Amino acid sequence: MRPTCNVATLIERFFTERLMRQRNVSGNTIASYRDTFRLLFMFAQVRLRKSPSALTLADLDATFIGAFLTDLEVKRGASAKTRNLRLTAIRSFFRFVSFEEPAHSALIRRVLAIPSKRHDKRQVHFLTRPEIEAVLAAPDRTTWLGRRDHTLLLVAAQTGLRLSELTGLDRDAVHLGSGAHVRCVGKGRKERTTPLTTLARCALQAWLKEPLRKGATALFPNVHGGRLSADSVQSLLGKHVRVAHKSCPSLKAKSVSPHVLRHSAAMELLQAGVDCSVIALWLGHESVETTQAYLHAHLALKEAALAKLKPYERGKRTRFQPNDRLLAFLETL
Repeated sequence: MRPTCNVATLIERFFTERLMRQRNVSGNTIASYRDTFRLLFMFAQVRLRKSPSALTLADLDATFIGAFLTDLEVKRGASAKTRNLRLTAIRSFFRFVSFEEPAHSALIRRVLAIPSKRHDKRQVHFLTRPEIEAVLAAPDRTTWLGRRDHTLLLVAAQTGLRLSELTGLDRDAVHLGSGAHVRCVGKGRKERTTPLTTLARCALQAWLKEPLRKGATALFPNVHGGRLSADSVQSLLGKHVRVAHKSCPSLKAKSVSPHVLRHSAAMELLQAGVDCSVIALWLGHESVETTQAYLHAHLALKEAALAKLKPYERGKRTRFQPNDRLLAFLETL
């Protein structure tokens, strides 16, 4: 193994050649991978006392990568899901390195063998129809900001767009004629079209008549004409949810984020009897399996299924009696 194999050169080629030129990945992917390696190199400076440009491939062995992942969870408070996301970026880099530096194949195999961490999958959180209506009624529509916020939240709750898709909408992405819809570019840079309800169409029609802020092209700009950031949308949503608490007390027990509005749109479709495959297309899911999470969260559907079951007959339950020492041991676990 050549200890002089410099990581800086490999990282530069990984981003410029593999990710940007060969795979042409999205800006979001580039940003996520960049953040992963920034954290990794900061960890290396503390643990190995070496600057990032001085690191060799031998420094990034499986033991070091494992310590970095543990540090993310223990010291930085990262969830298992975030830990796995960072590991995905590292694996992608080492798969690239396996072709560039085959002499280091043993080290690379050990890093690639680091498993993802299992974690609990939380139930999908969503808002009921009265809660959605309370949030939509909260903005003060006598002001420009209030009208913007109301229209933004209405479009979010009806279309189920992701936050990045919502803030990335331009004015020309809205079609208000026959078959009113919005066009967006989602994950994997896949373009999709989402239809609008009459209410959303009317709200957008009125919103597009508002005077432009400093020549803004964004559908929902900030006061300076630029695009809203993710933090700005979360902040304005939180403000209106706090106002909505007064008329809808059930909101106090819920943590409402822009993604909860996306879940709420999916649950509205599910309650209306729309098939999961159609909902997957509506939300831009890669697989219908992702959409199955809404079925698990829909208590009314489960209760309806339970009502169709024939109840058990009353009788004495027979307890399993192991006839082997090993089986008896397993019963204690």
